[in-house]
This record gives sequence, structure tokens and C-alpha cells, in this order.
Amino acid sequence: MSTPDDISGTAALTICEALLLALNDHKILPEKEIVGILEDAAAAHENVPASDKDALNAAVAKLINGILAGGNSVRRH
Repeated sequence: MSTPDDISGTAALTICEALLLALNDHKILPEKEIVGILEDAAAAHENVPASDKDALNAAVAKLINGILAGGNSVRRH
């Protein structure tokens, strides 16, 4: 069974991806801006000062970069 943090994180990710898709579908944000948001989010976790959360930040950055590579949050044409 997942921990509450895993459940909350998965729900938040799903909601954010749906919002990004809707923003693009309704022509509120262009694909370029959505990709930029995801790149900024990944960079925020890649460029944090060293701490006891290094593994977490690296995993989050890897996940966001995987979303970018897979195009999950943008319906690319």
C-alpha cells in the first residue's frame, strides 16, 4: 500500500498534468510555455544546495524530465 505522501503526490501530479493539458487545449498557454514551466520545475530541483534531501530532489528532477521527454503534459503536434 502507498504511503499518504505517495498518494498525495500522485494526485497532485495528475491534477497538474490535467491543468497543463487544459491550458494548452484552450489556448491559454502555448506548448512552449508549458514546456518552460516543466523545465523550470526540474531545474529548481536540480540546482538546490546540497542537503539531506539530495536523493529526493534528484528523483523529482528525473520524474519531471521524464514527463518532458514523454510529452505527457503537452499534446505535441
